[in-house]
Amino acid sequence: MNIIVVEDHDTLREVTVNTLRNKGHHVIGLESAEALPEQKQVGCVDIMLIDINLPGENGLSLTKRLRHIYPEVGIIIISANQLASQKMQGYDSGADIYLTKPASLDEINAAIQALSRRLKREPASANTSIRLHLQTLELKHGDTAVKVNQQEANLLHALLLAPDQRLETWQLLELLSHEQLEYSKASLEVLIVRLRKKLMLHAASPDNPIRSLRNYGYQLCLQMTAFD
Repeated sequence: MNIIVVEDHDTLREVTVNTLRNKGHHVIGLESAEALPEQKQVGCVDIMLIDINLPGENGLSLTKRLRHIYPEVGIIIISANQLASQKMQGYDSGADIYLTKPASLDEINAAIQALSRRLKREPASANTSIRLHLQTLELKHGDTAVKVNQQEANLLHALLLAPDQRLETWQLLELLSHEQLEYSKASLEVLIVRLRKKLMLHAASPDNPIRSLRNYGYQLCLQMTAFD
């Protein structure tokens, strides 16, 4: 399984990652929710292990956001909070399994095995929202497919992962600079206009699928799901 562990305790994260790797899984360890947009592999993750008490965005908010973007991903929350109300919040946010600390590595592995069996039995059904396919660089809605380039896919994916699906202009310019060193605000605006047209004409999106936020940046204003 492809697994991401989001845990801010360095030693615990390292032990968990190494143990799961020894079980044959492909595992990435992250210290915060904010590190996720930097991970292009998110679209092909099977299971995420998330601690609730994270620096910055907490685990419940991250779980809710990921469940919205990736309805098919398996999510296991691991928390020191054993209150029933906190567990209910975890499940309401979209967690499949809620484990309480200290959870043994055997218990974590058993939860992953149980969840992986469920994921294999119940593949994600086709959904009516727009689908971003990261490998084929396509936007799909029903039987309609629209090609996007790598920069367009990266921009959409970053907005999907962001809280409230919004990012500042400098964040988007930094993201795009990995592909083109001299990316400017004017180039970004051209890219946004081109994406709006593709979404509006070919993907049955609302009139303003990517909204400009004055003195801030841009916000994605539609439901979209990302796939590998």
